[in-house]
Order: sequence, then C-alpha cells, then structure tokens
Amino acid sequence: MKKLGLSIGLLGLLIGFAACGNKAEEKKEATNSKAKEEKVIKVASQTTPMTDVVEVAAKEAKKDGWKVELVQVTDNIQYNELLKNKEVDANFAQHEPYMQKFNQEKKGNLVAIQKIYNAKVGFYSKDYKDIKEIPEGAKVAIPNDVSNEGRALAMLNDQGLITLKEGVGFEGTLKDIETNDKNLEFMSVDLLNLAEAYNEKEVALVYNYPTYIAKIGLKPADALFLENTVDERFAISLVAREDNQDSEEIKALKKAMTSQAVKEFLEKEHSDTLVPAF
Repeated sequence: MKKLGLSIGLLGLLIGFAACGNKAEEKKEATNSKAKEEKVIKVASQTTPMTDVVEVAAKEAKKDGWKVELVQVTDNIQYNELLKNKEVDANFAQHEPYMQKFNQEKKGNLVAIQKIYNAKVGFYSKDYKDIKEIPEGAKVAIPNDVSNEGRALAMLNDQGLITLKEGVGFEGTLKDIETNDKNLEFMSVDLLNLAEAYNEKEVALVYNYPTYIAKIGLKPADALFLENTVDERFAISLVAREDNQDSEEIKALKKAMTSQAVKEFLEKEHSDTLVPAF
C-alpha cells in the first residue's frame, strides 16, 4: 500500500510539473506572439507611386525586424479615417495642407512626420499648345478641395491668366481672384475625377497630379505648363498621429521610407513625375 501511495504521489508530482511546464510554454508562446504583433506597422495608402514606395520601404524595414503591412484604399478619405480611428499606424497619400484641412473638419490629430517627394503638378490641355491660345470664356477644371484649389489658382496667377489678391499665395480661393481678363469659367471637380474632365467639351485646361493624369495616358511632359515654384508644404508626406508620432513603429517606418533604396527607386522609376524631398 505504501508503495502504491508513493507511486500515486510521484505521478501527481510529475503531472504537476508537466502542467507547470505547459503553462510556462503557453506563456512563452503568448509573449512571442505579442512581440510579433508589436513588430507589425500598418500603413494606409491609395495608389501608385505611393503604394510602391510603401512596398519598397517594407523591404528595408524587414531588415530591422519590422513587418510593414500595406492597407490599400480607394479614395482620398479612408486613409485619414483609418489613421484617426487607430486602425492603422500611419498613412502615405497626401501633402500637409490636405492633412491640416482634414484635422480642421474632422477634429483629427494627424501629424506630418516626413516629406518624401514633390509631385510635378501641372495644367493639361487637349486643344491648345500655348497659353496665348486659350480663348475667351474657356472652361478650367480645378480641384474642389481648398488646399489643392489654392495651389491650382497660384499656378494660373504665375502664368498671368488670372490675378489673385496680394499675399494669398497658395491659400487663395475663387473669391480671391481680382482679375480674370479672359473670363475663364472655373469648374470645381473632385481630385479623383479631374482626369475625366480633360476630354469634356470646351474644357481648355485641367489641373492634375501625375498619378491621376496617368489614367488617360498623360505625364508631366505633356502638360501645357507645370508649377514654377515648388512649395515644400505640398510634398507627399508620411503621416501619423500625435499619440504615436514618437513610437518605435513610426521611427522605424520613417527610417525605411527615407532609405537610400527608396530614394533610388524614386529617382530611377519616377524621375519624370516627381522629385525626392529628403
């Protein structure tokens, strides 16, 4: 009986050790799993070349043990909503004035972390090869969001097609036009739809970014005129939130997106449409 009791006791002890071992292993696995989760950086972006940049940066971040996960969206609203709601860690799809407008309208707390590149924006015309040919009363398609509208009007001002109130610079609106000698008719169009306006009847000029105008087979070299003065505020930038801007994730992402690999990619693959800003 004593031997039987001793055997049962030893068996119980062994089971106890096994249980403790299993718990320790489970705890270790949970810790490792958590560590892996913490090494993931989610980045929202919309279209090329922004999405391409994120993917190139992902390869660089991987060298430091980070997994960059691209969350691709289909419009110019979702990437900011996702970031504001903490569904992603950062986004890469916009310039700072556009981000600031989102903050104002949506009570956001987004922060521009790093300028990555300046897009070569311009005005395109299917019918005219010279500004002097633009006729009286011609239609001009410009973006309907305030930040890009101001940029478009500043370009028209630089070309002498309109005159804006003194001092408004890139922040002008249609109400700030002082002279419009050709009586140009302005059409305010969503940025994503501006390319389609190019082929509309009587539309003489269409403002656009290389990314969107490429949809109809055009590039900056085809523009009637490009932006003369580049305002660095309009550089396409890496954006995060106030609460995570100093996190290890964002530091790692910034390092990857300003790597030599990303710079070489921009210079070799997209030199006709943009200029690196770092």
